[in-house]
Amino acid sequence: MNKYENQGAIRSLMLVDDEPDIISALKVLFEREGFNITTFEDPIEALEKYSLDTYDLLILDIKMPKMDDFKLYEEIKKRDKNVKVCFLTASESYYENFRIEERYSHLDEKLFIRKPITNADLLTRINSILERGT
Repeated sequence: MNKYENQGAIRSLMLVDDEPDIISALKVLFEREGFNITTFEDPIEALEKYSLDTYDLLILDIKMPKMDDFKLYEEIKKRDKNVKVCFLTASESYYENFRIEERYSHLDEKLFIRKPITNADLLTRINSILERGT
């Protein structure tokens, strides 16, 4: 059994990032590790196609055209209060700016994954988030 499987069920991820190269690389990485992964380059399309209880974790790049991933997070959270999410960012300042707003103050710093990151570290972080109760 793959270490990223949970009680025989394969974990499902949604990745939203506007950079095709990052999507391709992460798709290969996660599939190789036994995850099901659905990817979107467009956050609006991701929101339109989001289905309740489909994904174990959303991985959202913070800086996106059309709709930033904080707004995408808000919209998905309205539909699915139990969704787990983490944010990819190239800047540490996004975490602090995000948390300033009271509605986001509950988000743990560990949900913000700073790029660049090694594949091994990324997998460790994702698995850790998945294993948390909330």
